[in-house]
Amino acid sequence: VKYYYINYANFNIINTLTHKGTKMIERYARKEMTQKWTQHARYAAWLEVEKAAVKAWAKLGKIPQDDADKIVKNATFSVKRIEEIEAITKHDLIAFNTSVSESLGDESRWFHYGMTSSDAVDTGVALQMKDSLNIIIDDVKLLMESIKKRAFEHKMTLMVGRSHAIH
Repeated sequence: VKYYYINYANFNIINTLTHKGTKMIERYARKEMTQKWTQHARYAAWLEVEKAAVKAWAKLGKIPQDDADKIVKNATFSVKRIEEIEAITKHDLIAFNTSVSESLGDESRWFHYGMTSSDAVDTGVALQMKDSLNIIIDDVKLLMESIKKRAFEHKMTLMVGRSHAIH
């Protein structure tokens, strides 16, 4: 297994916010939301991005369709293995790519083809944000229904009101 080390002096803010050691305060987050921001979810989003890129390259005829199909079908990763590799490389995406490549054969040469770290990381974070926002949007819809129900329930209820400068 080859390890590649790249020392980036300037990590982007998204990588800093989603990297190990930084997590949501559990008492303020629901399980459904925290599951969207685990290390496994982070790497799963990266894998989704990488697979989409492989499919696109194959569709453009830049890589063999058979190899693309093998990558899409067989590419997996292990969080534990990524952590082991990252301890050596000091680079999360290289560790991720190495872990995924270990689950593949010769077709692994096309994994991460034509991409930068930011392509995978930033797009992966966008996917995580989209999934998280879908949870929030669903919650807002429920809240709106509840408010609507209460408004109709109390539309004839008398209440003390205030107007500007009148008590």
